[in-house]
Amino acid sequence: MFTGIIEAVGVIEKIQENGTNIDFTLSCPFTNELKIDQSLAHNGCCLTVVEIKDSQYVVTAINETLEKTNLGKWKVGSVVNLERCMKMDGRLDGHIVQGHVDKTGEIVSIENKDGSYFVTVKYNSEGNFVTVPQGSITVNGISLTVAKSEEFQFSVAIIPYTWEFTNMNTLQVGDKVNLEFDIIGKYISKLINRQNGI
Repeated sequence: MFTGIIEAVGVIEKIQENGTNIDFTLSCPFTNELKIDQSLAHNGCCLTVVEIKDSQYVVTAINETLEKTNLGKWKVGSVVNLERCMKMDGRLDGHIVQGHVDKTGEIVSIENKDGSYFVTVKYNSEGNFVTVPQGSITVNGISLTVAKSEEFQFSVAIIPYTWEFTNMNTLQVGDKVNLEFDIIGKYISKLINRQNGI
């Protein structure tokens, strides 16, 4: 389980196909603190550390993960948001994040609001996913508050700190981002649809 509070960014150092899977080698500031079999969220997608060597580590993404996330678009040099799993004795600064990407969205617009940024994301209608104003949404692993909610589209306001210390500042209009919708909202949506026979 995660919180959506990004600890650091990592850099893709190597990409190697392994059957239908892909092994990603990354470097990050806390590689020396990682352990084999540890869960680590990469752009909001929970992956397991399978190898550590010096200042780099390796994770494997299976085909299903590649199809559901933006990991298949990573290149050597790509910057990735990283978060280690939540400690039970700490404060929950973001919101409950599972590290299970629901779908990808597409950046529609990025507006500079005199230091802060207003980012709009659209997503397809498949599934029972909704956002609400002032609700929580995870974008590339970042816990954000929905500033504006429309059908199959939402906007978030990014503070300067988040813009500077995550990979949000590398995004452009048309880029794909990983989305994890609020778990409570997903349960409520499913229950309502079940009651309505949907």
